[in-house]
Amino acid sequence: MARRKLSTGSIPGHFRALAIPAAIGMVFTTLYNVVDVYYAGKLSTDAQAGLALSFQVFFLFIALGFGLSTAMGALVGNALGEESGEEGEIAAQGLAFAALVSALGILVAWFAAPLLIRLISEPGAYRDAAVQYLRLLIFAIPAFLVSYGANGILAAQGDTKSMQYANVAAFFANLALNPLFIFGLGPWEGIGFNGIALSTLLSQSGVMAFILWRVFRSDAMQGPRTFRPIPARFAEIAGQALPASFAMIVMMIAGFVVQYFLKGFGGAAVAAYGVSLRIEQLLLLPAFGLTNALLPIVSQNYGARNFDRVREAVRFCFAAGVALMLMASCILWFAAGPALRLFSADPELVEIGKGYLHVDGFILPVYVLLFSINSILQAFKRPGLTVWIGVYRQGIGVALFVWLCVRVFDLGVTGVWYGIATAVVTGLVLSLVIVERLARQKIGGLFTGPREPEGVPG
Repeated sequence: MARRKLSTGSIPGHFRALAIPAAIGMVFTTLYNVVDVYYAGKLSTDAQAGLALSFQVFFLFIALGFGLSTAMGALVGNALGEESGEEGEIAAQGLAFAALVSALGILVAWFAAPLLIRLISEPGAYRDAAVQYLRLLIFAIPAFLVSYGANGILAAQGDTKSMQYANVAAFFANLALNPLFIFGLGPWEGIGFNGIALSTLLSQSGVMAFILWRVFRSDAMQGPRTFRPIPARFAEIAGQALPASFAMIVMMIAGFVVQYFLKGFGGAAVAAYGVSLRIEQLLLLPAFGLTNALLPIVSQNYGARNFDRVREAVRFCFAAGVALMLMASCILWFAAGPALRLFSADPELVEIGKGYLHVDGFILPVYVLLFSINSILQAFKRPGLTVWIGVYRQGIGVALFVWLCVRVFDLGVTGVWYGIATAVVTGLVLSLVIVERLARQKIGGLFTGPREPEGVPG
């Protein structure tokens, strides 16, 4: 598979070529999750609440996969831009790293996941459902981690279509397997709620196999490579991946904080938050597509020292992303109620979910700017800065502002939504300051440049 050279040619053209397949793939990933929520709702509200809880815990491992994906995108992308010839070794070491972390992840999750579930929930049917579900789902950890890392290698070469194809196939597989495993067929009665986990395990294993096949046929893997662990390479990959993963884990911790406050309002509030997040993800898909495309474009051009093209790419992403999210906000305001009723007939769940989605609609443009800044920091090989932004926005900010709104101002469940929104907006202000200061060192500035970089090593 020939790679796409992102250091030349039309910037908008590269965004179209990378972002559209990525967004389509994410549409089907989100629809994949929607199928899970839909069939959990066919069982009970407790099943939906259990699914929401288990997702918060499993998100730890999704975060590790995300970190590995962005690490491979940045490291392989920079190597391609520099034309150093090291991309094959970096890619092979990334896959070996993913396999090792996957094995350790299963071991840790087997013992730790039930403890985390008990920490953020009250005793009851929805907690029991979440624990049983996770006991099976943890065996899908390698499928997620390896496919995420492998996809980072493909994205660095300008290939976002492979994951699009895989996600489309996984959606249809999940659509067929969920009812089969939940309700059974003929004399077999199925396995109930755990059938959702089994469907995920099988369909995501198929994604992993396909993406690996595409990676091994790609240009980056045709040069020198070794899968035997090289400590220096593992350290480089971990240094790039772990901060990005930790930033995502901080996001998960924010989810725990939100769940902690929501549990006082009952299972319907917990379920409403989980369903609303799925709807929010659908509307954020164009933003994810754009910002995922931004990482390889900035990585290759930064490696090739095409700093004007870096600035052009960032500004295009900001403008296009904000425009798209303003349209999504209008859709969300009018469609929140009907969308929620697709997943649940519980009027309390629908009313609580509408409150979240109406507040969330005002901050969708803020999210696309935050995602863009994270991609820029990754491409500049400074993922540690995303951690500090995340610690404030998703840790300190969420805990502080939700506490103020719920406990001090006594705004009820709506106070949780206001607290989240305040943390997101103030986090953007911090992010803009940080990325501009770094950009002045690296490329002479994003918004105040161009001028000569200050030459501070990254």
